[in-house]
Amino acid sequence: MSRPGDRLPIVVGVDPDPARRVALAWAADEAARRGLPLRAVHAEGVPTRGYRGREVPPSWEEWNEGLHKAGKQVLEEAAGFVAARHAHLEVDTLLTEGDPAWVLREQSREATAVVLGSRHLSRTREVFGSGSVALPVMAHTRCPLVVVPEPEHLTQEPVYFVVGVDGSEHSGAAVDVAFEEAALHGAELRALLVWEPGLLRVFDEHGPQQEARRLLSEIVAGRRDRFPEVDLRHELVVGHPVQVLTEASAHALGLVVGTRGRGGFTGMLLGSVSQGVLHHARCPVIAVPSPR
Repeated sequence: MSRPGDRLPIVVGVDPDPARRVALAWAADEAARRGLPLRAVHAEGVPTRGYRGREVPPSWEEWNEGLHKAGKQVLEEAAGFVAARHAHLEVDTLLTEGDPAWVLREQSREATAVVLGSRHLSRTREVFGSGSVALPVMAHTRCPLVVVPEPEHLTQEPVYFVVGVDGSEHSGAAVDVAFEEAALHGAELRALLVWEPGLLRVFDEHGPQQEARRLLSEIVAGRRDRFPEVDLRHELVVGHPVQVLTEASAHALGLVVGTRGRGGFTGMLLGSVSQGVLHHARCPVIAVPSPR
């Protein structure tokens, strides 16, 4: 996710609910694994649990003071959770005002990754309720965005990551991150190119399938040399990209997709696919922006 020599932090948005710690744990583990600092961020703007018991509406000054006090408590508890998990991890906290999506987009400018939790609400309520944080962050992030579902899902042995490939240059960045994550976790990597025959409007399917296999082989070829320890499986799968990737990653350590991808192959537009898997995937989703 980061260039050699960089020590940009893993940034994690902290949920005020102390029962929701899966994303925080994922971010802390990733920072420890990479030898990077962790930055825990909480954006004031809505009442947290520390200020919900007031029966009489306070003044504006009291309201702000209450939000600030509750936010500090949220971050103190988060820092304590991380310290108990990784005693020597470098951690700093940031309490800010404003829209959480805007705050995290700005943090992404100088971060290795931004991590958020997902409660898997209905599609009509987005994946983060009224805040709707993930989609606006994903649209403008400068670094990979990791969306970690609650509750924690069950993985499968041997452990593996899944990456969606569409043959475009944009998906190359996602493949890079997927190889890196698989290497760090000692995991297998499954690279999938999803073929939707109906989008091709052709009668002879043999040619398009051969082209798809060629593109898939090409995009992983050079990267296999850089990560020889990663056991790679790549395959062409027929179906709808969101459904195929979601099912393939049901018990994965993570699903890696690009945030953009147009004109690659078979109509698998990773921009729309990345949004779709956020609603359905039960494992962490790593959405990777194209290099700027």
